Amino acid sequence: MLHVPSFVAGRWVDPDADARPIEDAVTGQVFARAGAALDAAEMLDHARDVGGPALRAMTFHDRARMLKALALHLRDHRPALYELSYHTGATLADHRIDVDGGIGTMLVIASKGRREMPDAQVYVDGAVEQLSRDGTFLGRHVCTPLHGVAVHINAFNFPVWGMLEKLAPTLLAGMPAIVKPATATCYVTETCVRIMLDSGLLPDGALQLVAGGLGDMLDRLGAQDAVAFTGSAATALKLRANPNLMRHSVRFTAEQDSLNASILGTDATEGSAEFDLFVAEAHREMTAKAGQKCTATRRLIVPEAMLDPVARALSERLAATTIGDPRDKATGMGALVSNAQKRDVLDKVATLSREATRVWGDPEVRFGEGAFLQPILMRCDDPDAAARLHDTEAFGPVSTLMPCRDMEHAAELANRGEGSLVASVFTRNGALARRLTLASAAFHGRLYFNNRDSAAEATGHGAPMPHMVHGGPGRAGGGEELGGIRGVLHYMQRTAIQGSPDILAAITGRHTKGATVAPSKTHPFRDTFDDLTVGQSLTTEAREITLADIEHFADFTGDTFYAHMDQDAAARNPFFPGRVAHGYLILSFAAGLFVSPEEGPVLANTGLDALRFLAPVSPGDAIRVRLTVKHKTPRTDEYGEIRWDVRVTNQHDEAVAEYDLLTMVARG
Repeated sequence: MLHVPSFVAGRWVDPDADARPIEDAVTGQVFARAGAALDAAEMLDHARDVGGPALRAMTFHDRARMLKALALHLRDHRPALYELSYHTGATLADHRIDVDGGIGTMLVIASKGRREMPDAQVYVDGAVEQLSRDGTFLGRHVCTPLHGVAVHINAFNFPVWGMLEKLAPTLLAGMPAIVKPATATCYVTETCVRIMLDSGLLPDGALQLVAGGLGDMLDRLGAQDAVAFTGSAATALKLRANPNLMRHSVRFTAEQDSLNASILGTDATEGSAEFDLFVAEAHREMTAKAGQKCTATRRLIVPEAMLDPVARALSERLAATTIGDPRDKATGMGALVSNAQKRDVLDKVATLSREATRVWGDPEVRFGEGAFLQPILMRCDDPDAAARLHDTEAFGPVSTLMPCRDMEHAAELANRGEGSLVASVFTRNGALARRLTLASAAFHGRLYFNNRDSAAEATGHGAPMPHMVHGGPGRAGGGEELGGIRGVLHYMQRTAIQGSPDILAAITGRHTKGATVAPSKTHPFRDTFDDLTVGQSLTTEAREITLADIEHFADFTGDTFYAHMDQDAAARNPFFPGRVAHGYLILSFAAGLFVSPEEGPVLANTGLDALRFLAPVSPGDAIRVRLTVKHKTPRTDEYGEIRWDVRVTNQHDEAVAEYDLLTMVARG
């Protein structure tokens, strides 16, 4: 018997006498138990008083490096997670979706943390807003970690991915987490948590585990805490209604029931690449994880003429799928997570059968005592008259075929699910894809388009990618997870900061227009990354722009646009007083003014951002440059990125060009 403990305030707590039994999905026998009466207040205090301060003391880059190290450590321990996961009824291919997918998600979030967030403790969100005429009073949005704890309540179907896709953004934000997996598969989550804790990479209090019930934990949460839930709509509704959560406006994110649809475009014909892709993905969504995926396709919407061909093709694939022991390499689909889950699916199938007929699959076929079930393909010839098909989810290997008259009708049917995580469309017609997007995007968290051009690299209808948002409106819960840095911001507070340029620069660690600059004692290109300071500045000598310069630049580059070469034509242009210098001549001369040519710490110029030409430069004008360190971002142990604020002015001190210059600079 496996006894699944919880991790509470730095110690493991074994199950007590009231622990729940856990069934092996393959044998139907009880093989584990989990659950104990835990001190919720102690767990919350430990997270808030120990884990939170430790995480917030780190920078985003510190936390990103920690996530990467955790993911790589987990990668080395995958076999243990695979082996334990067979008890859930899943195959090795299913384990890889869960375990490898979770690790991959953590690696992506870590990478985005290093590339898209600062090596600091304040995240800047958006541009500076000028709130005064002369720029002495400005505004900017910043994000900082909430000072509470994130409580993650996860579903049974993905005991690793379901935890890591929430945990990675939470830890990157700087917030500790208490993870409560579904009891049916908590033994896999517990092993994953133990592997991470044993690595020594996490600060004390950053991660705790509840194997079993939460007790009164939700009643003890406050305004700085957050809840992220994945599971049924009924449970989500019960949790949302908790008076304490409502009283304190505790952040609540839900990812719940979703009647996802897959649509075959009217341009697809039997035997076409799009037809075959539709059938192949429908089969995969029905059989992967035995259909126990929140993104699995529940409704298959096809043109009327394709209903019979799709039914035949999909039935053939289902008939060829071997169902049985997930440890057997020949098995194509394993068991549902438990016999209780199987009974629930069959109850839902009975409900759907009032409006649809069974095309393939026999629920009476048995495969031993485990929670095995043949995939069930149903068909409804009148989906407009149906109701239960659009509001009842059988969370297992069950999908229903239904015909559509045209793509507008297909969108109407898809939308009757009243909100889903994903809808997929198989078409090569761009105009059709656009019409479906306009008609249906508001009802779905993700629209997945696939055809012969993208098939080789497409990630699949059922695969949420960490770069993209995961969630959906309405029935799907109205929440949003992942989405790269968007997912991190769910665990942070966005605050409007108002003040002088110097105040904003001090808070954000970024030079702000109008803030005090410090003249560089040496040429800044001679300083290493570590020696350079935000606000350090160089102002160059002036250089006159002559007509000969303009004509030589035009001849050398081939840019003989009339504004540079024809005085009369340029004068007729409302933007120019006459012949003017090329914008890229100004950039080139600016570089010539501020560059230090000798070999030194500056390794490479990697680009320009936010380039604007603000005023024309005429022959006889003189330009000078002010180069200021705007922001510093470490990239490796050998070098970092310096973002320079470049301001080019004329002899009247009027700005003629502004941009950000990016350079890689060696560290000291």
